[in-house]
Amino acid sequence: MTTPPIPRYEFPVADRFRYIDHATMAAPPTMVAHAIAREASGATMLGSTAEDRRIERLERVRADAAAVLGVHADDVTFTGNTTQGMSLVATGLAWKPGDVVVVADRDHPLTTAPWHALADRGVEVRTVPVDEPSWSVEPARFADALEAADGRARAVVVSWVNAARGWRHDLAALADVAHAHGALLVVDLIQGLGVIPADLTAWGVDAAVAGGHKWLLGPEGTGLLHTSAALRAHLHVAAPSWSSLAEQGERWRLDLDLDPTGRRFEGGTRNNIGTAGLGATIDMLLGVGIEVVWDHVSRWGDQLVAGLDQLGATVVSDRSPGGRSAIVTATFADHDPDALVEHLLARGIAVAARGGGVRFAPHGWNDDDDLAATLDAVANAWSR
Repeated sequence: MTTPPIPRYEFPVADRFRYIDHATMAAPPTMVAHAIAREASGATMLGSTAEDRRIERLERVRADAAAVLGVHADDVTFTGNTTQGMSLVATGLAWKPGDVVVVADRDHPLTTAPWHALADRGVEVRTVPVDEPSWSVEPARFADALEAADGRARAVVVSWVNAARGWRHDLAALADVAHAHGALLVVDLIQGLGVIPADLTAWGVDAAVAGGHKWLLGPEGTGLLHTSAALRAHLHVAAPSWSSLAEQGERWRLDLDLDPTGRRFEGGTRNNIGTAGLGATIDMLLGVGIEVVWDHVSRWGDQLVAGLDQLGATVVSDRSPGGRSAIVTATFADHDPDALVEHLLARGIAVAARGGGVRFAPHGWNDDDDLAATLDAVANAWSR
């Protein structure tokens, strides 16, 4: 048996389910609960006297988050969720009527919603068609859309990994295409960050967002925003507060001397308790090595695909080296995906119905027994 790189004993959910649904949300490891409990307990016992200690820990988490993203710590903003980060970028840009944003068809609606919401400013969202069945789309198609915008395109916005069928964009190639046409590349990382290695600075990504509650294995209500220094220089801060300011002198005087780093977007009191939980899992992922996690999950997915093929299912996810992700989606002839998911859950297998099929989303703690049990349950469900 192959030993998973992330300790399985950290996941109490494994006592109840074969949990293959990290693309919906993680069932966080016990270290998250312990970190949150310690932070909450410290707040109850020490109150304001521990403020400096809380800030120091927050900055350690920021540095670790930067390592996961492949950016400098100054580029990291803590947010409450993915949508908040995306909206900070969408509403912070200076728009004029006729500006164009280019997105991919079949992308997650919450990735594109903040950009559609700019319609009242005269911003047009143009959609690039995708290929069936994997919903893949190559960078050249974005280049065509940008060319057709005739110099009015301001941003290309995509999910790194398609939430329903798992197609993974080549972000370095997309950044080259976007920048060649004077546009930004803005990316929703939530379905890849934590399980697939990221290097946003090297790839040239201008802004990126993620929530902590999926592949990062953290708690809900936590998120990350990356902005490049060049983008931050002209991105409007809509909700400044004391935490947005440069190194404070007199805290009672808000002169809007904004911090030049990503901290400028952290309006109001930060979620120190939730961030402590997120920091625990980020520290664990860095210790294990996300490259190691990805190697395990990629192999697990290959074995799942082989087993599904033998059962006669149709895998609709792209499994090429450059297009694959931790998501494997399959269809089962005339069987209703929702009914299959319910049947699998009754047999202790937690998956989801997405994109017209059944979506499997394993992580680095899922083992060979999970794989065998999943395929056995699928065979049983499909034979009914």
